[in-house]
Parts: sequence; structure tokens; C-alpha cells
Amino acid sequence: MKGFFKVQTPEELYRKLDRFKPLAFEKVRIDDSLHRVLYEDVISPVNLPEFRRSTVDGFALKAKDTYGTSEKNPAILRLIGEIPMGQISEIEVKDGEAVKVATGGMVPEGADAVEMIEFAESIDHHTLHVFKTLSPLENVIQIGEDVRAGEVVLRKGDRIRPQDIGLMAGIGITSIDVFLQPRVAIISSGDEIVPIETVPKPGQIRDINRYTIVSMVKEAGGIPIFLGIARDRFDDLKEKIELGLKESDMVVITGGSSVGTLDLTGEVLRSFPGTEILGHGVSIRPGKPTLVADINGKPFLGLPGHPVSAVVIFHFFGKPILKILSGLSREWATHQVKIKAKAARNIPSVPGREDYVRVRLEEKDGSFWAHPLFGKSGAISHLARASGLIKIGIDEEGLEQGEEAEVILL
Repeated sequence: MKGFFKVQTPEELYRKLDRFKPLAFEKVRIDDSLHRVLYEDVISPVNLPEFRRSTVDGFALKAKDTYGTSEKNPAILRLIGEIPMGQISEIEVKDGEAVKVATGGMVPEGADAVEMIEFAESIDHHTLHVFKTLSPLENVIQIGEDVRAGEVVLRKGDRIRPQDIGLMAGIGITSIDVFLQPRVAIISSGDEIVPIETVPKPGQIRDINRYTIVSMVKEAGGIPIFLGIARDRFDDLKEKIELGLKESDMVVITGGSSVGTLDLTGEVLRSFPGTEILGHGVSIRPGKPTLVADINGKPFLGLPGHPVSAVVIFHFFGKPILKILSGLSREWATHQVKIKAKAARNIPSVPGREDYVRVRLEEKDGSFWAHPLFGKSGAISHLARASGLIKIGIDEEGLEQGEEAEVILL
């Protein structure tokens, strides 16, 4: 069983994530599809719109009847009726005629433009003055101009947004196939960890990681299953990991990947047939003692026990694995939301690892400035105050004040 504490770069480890595959699918109503990932293309069964619609409140007419008009020289048209919203009309507009229509309403046959109500004036019930020249199709949406029947409107692997749900509603699709949400078993480990409602004794620590990782799983679209606190004993650790493999699609343990507990974690993983260690040790700070394994096709992620390290590593590796299981491509799964910011002061680093320093962002004079929040990896309050993580490259010795770098937004 190879791979224990052979430090890799993040990119080397990312490349190994391709082995994990998306889950199966289920059918859901579009009301319940927000942020789910499409299992197949969505093809429109209809044209949208299905009839010619007006984009403004006004009067449907022939564009040629407005040529040369102005406020001083209005076109005089015969007003022959009104088409109420939601109704079909048999009216046909002829030369010199106009019909009143509302935004989204049907444009009658014969009309090829709509004069906005602001540029028209009813003289009496049957006479209309218009003051603005129109071009053919102005203020009119044609049949199928938005979406054509048979068109692919959403692609397999797209993560569904509110506007996507609106689009599906507009073409009459009520339910769709989406990838299953990954179930993630979460285990806290360590003899020193106690539930948060317990008053810690000297040497004990409240179980912070349970709550941050559960929240991050939800944020990434997964379903968290907390399996409790595993003590530093082979049988307890194995029992919880075994249950996690049985009940979930991915297992995450916090506190079991440091060098001190490496032998026990390794011994437990060796007891599961089909286990392959993809990496133990990543050239990243905070979070060097990170463990990623494949247990019969299911991902296992060992996070450092320090709360900040656990959050940072889950952000960089746990979320991508979850997103791959959810049906997203590796490119999208590993994508980070970034901005450019200038260092507000000198930020030291050590070459040989990617350093991610917690920063608070400030916008000033049209630029973002990153104020570092220095603290050890157990200082969760610094992370709570941070806007993001400023990246210092693996070969860099730090950033000088005013130097620009990428900030990964949290």
C-alpha cells in the first residue's frame, strides 16, 4: 500500500481525482432542482414564444405607416380594437390601422411592429396619432425567437440556476433527471474531541470540525451524515469508516491524517480490500498532512485536525470530489472563484509549498487590498473574519506590500 507521506503538489493530486465518477440519477420536479446537476440535455419541446408577442405596452401596426412621422407630423391611424392579455384574436391589421396590445400580449396578423404608448395619443375611440418612426419587427418577439422547438437549451453537467428553472418553466418542462446528491459520511476523531455542548476539561477540544465540514458539504450540494467521534483505537475507527462506506458515497474524517496518527489510519485503511492511497501529504499550507484514498471506487478524505487546516483542505479537495460525484466535470469541480488583490503589507512565505494566507479584503481607490490575518492553523476566529485566501506560489518567498496576487474567495 504505497503513497504514505510522499508530498505532492495540489495539481498532481487533482489529476488523480478523475478516477471518481458521477453517481446515478433521479427525477425531480423543477421546483426542487436548484443547484442540482443535469443528468441529460434539456431539449425544448416547443417554440418560445409560441406566438408573436409585444415587448411593450402600445399599439400594433404596420411599420410602414409610421415612416416620416414626428411630433409635429404624426401619422393618423384608425384604432380598430384591443387584444386583452391571454387571449387569441382573429383581428387582422390592414394599412392605416392599429390595435392596442399589452407587454407580452399577442401581436395580431398583419402588424409587424408595436408603437410604445409613450409615442402615441388617442384622439377619440377610433383615431390614433403616433409620433415615432418604427422599423419592421421593432418591439416584437417572433415565434421561436427566444427558443426553437428541438433546441438544446441546457446541457448535461450544467448546475441548475434560478434562471434555468425559469427557462424550463417557460417551455413547459415540469420534471428533469439530475445526478444524485452525494451522501457524505463525516467522522471526527481523537481522544481529545468532545461534543460542543460539553464543557471541555483541560486538554479537551470542542468538536468544531463536525459543524464546519457538515456545513461545507451542504454548501457543495452534498448530504452530510455525521457518524460521531471516533476514539484513537483501531476497532472504533474501523467500525465508523466501515459504516460510512456502507451508508454513503464518500467518507471524510478529521484529525486522522496527521503524522502522529498516520500508522493507525494506515492500518485501518489496509484492512479494507481494494484500498488505494492516492496521496498523503500535499505541498500546501495550511494542510500538508492530507490523505486521499480510493476504497473500491469510493473517495476517502482525511483532513487535518486543526479547524483552519480542515476547512482549507476541504475547500480545495473535498468540494471538488463532491462536485465530481454530483456530475460536474473536473474542470468545473476544481474551479475556484478568484479576484486580484494587492498585499496591504509584506507577507512572508517559505518556498517549496503553496501558501494560502487568510486575508480580509478592502476596496480602495478602485483596487482590492488584502490584509493578512496571521494566526496558527487552530485559530478558527481568523478564518471567520477572512474574505478569502491569498495564494503565494510554490517557488515564491512571499509577497511585498503592494504586490498583486490571486485571492480565492471563501
